Amino acid sequence: MSDRTINQQPHAPHQVGPEEERDTAQVPRPPHTHAHGSEPDDFAVQIADSVESFVLSVTEVAKGDEPGSAVSLLLLEVSQLLLAGGRLGAIEDVVPEDRFEPDTGPEPDGEQLRERLAVLLAPIDVYHEVFDPYGPPEKPSAFRISDDLAGVVSELQHGLTHYREGRVSEALWWWQFSYLSNWGTTCTAVLRALQSLIAHVRLDSPIGAAPDGADTDNDGLTDEQLEQQAGDLMAAELGLGH
Repeated sequence: MSDRTINQQPHAPHQVGPEEERDTAQVPRPPHTHAHGSEPDDFAVQIADSVESFVLSVTEVAKGDEPGSAVSLLLLEVSQLLLAGGRLGAIEDVVPEDRFEPDTGPEPDGEQLRERLAVLLAPIDVYHEVFDPYGPPEKPSAFRISDDLAGVVSELQHGLTHYREGRVSEALWWWQFSYLSNWGTTCTAVLRALQSLIAHVRLDSPIGAAPDGADTDNDGLTDEQLEQQAGDLMAAELGLGH
């Protein structure tokens, strides 16, 4: 199963690790900066609130307490996160105060979140996406909503660690960089998949079969069974007869 990570992006900028020096001399626009330990401005607070809200909401949805509203809630949360991402992409380049990224300690293990989402979204977890709309024609690749959302949460939490420890510019730099290099693309693809699910049900349009040769990892289910499960799930969630 394909998985989007920064290191797997063929056209992604080089990810700067804790031990690598950042070269900030080639910033083409005036930098957006915060001194370490300074109070975050309104923009930083709003972005941090959006990020934290997404992380908390996806974690709550993954618990499976309200499976009937899972797709709708995820659609809203991903949409709101992309608004924050758009704001990060629209501002000038964020330049952190330190030339090295401080060590944030062990990264949180997102495997439990991924597994819970995979169980919750089982009938509709796999979707297909063309990786680069401006690249050469290619066959759609298979992805999982659960993999993608767990990966995005992990990336966002990395920035939250910086933010909570008072490294505001470091957090903004990380969120901006990772939005442009990875989670912006990932969330856009997930949003298209979630929106498509709702549209298929509301417009009474059958969900199509997977492309030939696609890796759907469907646990032995036929395309017709997957289609039926996905339709039943969405119809139940939206309160529609199927």
